[in-house]
Amino acid sequence: MLSASLFVAVAAGLCIATVLAIVGIINVEMEGPQGIERNGLAPGSRAPGWTLADSAEGVHRSPPDKPLQLIVFTSHSLKSFPSVVDGLREFAAQAAEVDVVVLLRGPSAIAEPVLRALGLDYIPVLTGSPALYGRYNVRATPWMMFVDAQGRVRASSLVNHDWQISKLHQLARLPLGAPEARPGGRSGRRTSRAGV
Repeated sequence: MLSASLFVAVAAGLCIATVLAIVGIINVEMEGPQGIERNGLAPGSRAPGWTLADSAEGVHRSPPDKPLQLIVFTSHSLKSFPSVVDGLREFAAQAAEVDVVVLLRGPSAIAEPVLRALGLDYIPVLTGSPALYGRYNVRATPWMMFVDAQGRVRASSLVNHDWQISKLHQLARLPLGAPEARPGGRSGRRTSRAGV
């Protein structure tokens, strides 16, 4: 009886240690510039295609009909980044050649009203899914990605400040070069953490 109790206690301890190790590895993966750098898709890679309706039943697509599309991966939490809100509002008003959309990770009753209250009411809010975010390899938000009319990623980064949006737009308009080789067979990124 004592040996069975000891066995159960040791097994439970090992299970707990395994879970803590896995959580620790995931946290280390997401921390710092290297964790963020592994988010998103590399410039030149193929972006997922989709067709989604907004709340007004307008249909939006990627790849876009315009030369560029800015996909903003965010939620109501964008209110915590006032500089990004200001930059996005200004960019959407000035860049008529860019199709700007907000892509949510899933259904949210509060995201669209909050985004509208922030003055982003002319930017379509689309309901995506965790699977679609996964296909874009986006885990951290607010993340922004420019996609061209051929469905290729032109620039991609976590954005914390307004100036980063125009910097990403500049990068998106540069000719695509050959991606740099990266360990593990992943192609290089033109942008990384918030420092675009």
